Parts: sequence; C-alpha cells; structure tokens
Amino acid sequence: MALKQKFGIGDDIDSMVLIEDGRVFLHSSAALRNIRALGFPWSIGYAFIIVPESIRDWFYKLFARYRYRLFGKTDVCMVPTPGV
Repeated sequence: MALKQKFGIGDDIDSMVLIEDGRVFLHSSAALRNIRALGFPWSIGYAFIIVPESIRDWFYKLFARYRYRLFGKTDVCMVPTPGV
C-alpha cells in the first residue's frame, strides 16, 4: 500500500506494475522491461519498445483478455520441483 501511495498508483490498475529505478511502468512497458531482464533469446522481444505505447498497450490488454482461452486456467499455482 505504501508503494501505491508513494508512486501514485491508483486502485483501478489491474495490470502488471514494475517499479524500477524510482520509475513506475505499467502494462506493456512493464512486461517488456521484465522480458529484457530474462536474457537471450527472450530479451530480443524488448525490440517492441519502439512501437508506440498506446499500440503496445492495446495488444497487451487484448492478450490479457484472452489468455485463459489460449493457455487455460488452474485453481492453484504450480510449485516447481527441485529438478525444475
């Protein structure tokens, strides 16, 4: 709650939020910055940062709307085994 107040993040945000170096990133910007941190080959996806944010966010929200149809939904999170 303190971070939400400190960075002015509203209660209406239902998306990924990334706070990095004192800046707040939402939606596609947060996702792309996380992808960049994954390293090669995933970091190649960061190239989409050149697409205007309004267009990226539109696709991000469209994907979010249909993600359960694409990948399914479980009632519990997977707990990785030591081998994973």
